[in-house]
Amino acid sequence: MKIKLLNNFIHTQAQLGTNVKVEHFSTIYEDVIIGNNTWIGSNVTLFPGTRIGSDCKIFPGAVIGAIPQDLKFHGEHSTVEIGDRVIVRECATINRGTEAAGTTKVGNDSMLMAYVHIAHDCNIGAHCILANSTNLAGHVLVEDFAYFGGMSGAHQFTKIGKHCFISGGSMIGKDVPPYCLVMRNPAQYAGINSVGLKRQHFSKEDIHLIQDVYRILYGSGLNTSQALLKMVEEIPSSPHRDYIIQFVRDSKRGIIKGID
Repeated sequence: MKIKLLNNFIHTQAQLGTNVKVEHFSTIYEDVIIGNNTWIGSNVTLFPGTRIGSDCKIFPGAVIGAIPQDLKFHGEHSTVEIGDRVIVRECATINRGTEAAGTTKVGNDSMLMAYVHIAHDCNIGAHCILANSTNLAGHVLVEDFAYFGGMSGAHQFTKIGKHCFISGGSMIGKDVPPYCLVMRNPAQYAGINSVGLKRQHFSKEDIHLIQDVYRILYGSGLNTSQALLKMVEEIPSSPHRDYIIQFVRDSKRGIIKGID
C-alpha cells in the first residue's frame, strides 16, 4: 500500500524568505515572517505574530508564538521576535508578548535546547544558551552571553546580567549581576564566571578587576549600599566596574545573596 504524507499547512499570508525549508506536518499561520535560509523541522507550530530571522534552525515539536499563559492577556496583538542564526531545539516553547511589552525576544546566535520555555515579554540577549528544560517566567531579562544549565529557572521580572553562568537546577528569585557564577536553590553567588570570561577573551587585568569588585560586594560583610560606596572609593572607574555598579543600583528586585 502506498502511504500518502500529509501536507504542511502554510497560510497564504505567511511570509517566507528565500530558501526556507519546511518539513512535513508543520503548521504556519498568518502573520508569520521567516527569514532567508531558515529550516523548519517537522511538527513545528508557528502561531500568528511569530518573526524568525535568517539562517535559523527550528527543530521538531517546537511551538512559537502561542498566546501567553497569562490571565491578563485579552487577545491584543503581540509578537515573538527571534534573531538570526538562532537554534530552537525539540519541543521548546516561546510565547508571544502581552500589552505590557508587546513582544518576546530572542537575540542573534542564541540556542534554546529541548523543552526550554520562554514566557511572555521575556527579552533574551545575543549569544545566550539555555540548556534543556530551563524555564523563564514572564518579563525576565537575560543579557548577552548568559548561559543556563539544565532544569534551571527564573522568577518573573528578574534580570540576569551579561556573561553569567547559571548552574543546572538553580532557581533565580533575585537579579543576577553580570559576570557571576550562580548555583543552588534559591540561587546564590558562587564566584565570577572566570572560565566564561577567559573564553570570551577578557584580559587578566579585567578579570582581576571584576574579582575585586565582587570581593567588596559579597566578601566584605557590608550591606549593598555600603559596598557600592566602597567600590566607588577604592576601585578606579572602568567600563566593567561601572557596569556592575549601575546594574546593582538599578535592580528593583534586589540582587542574589552570596553562598552561606
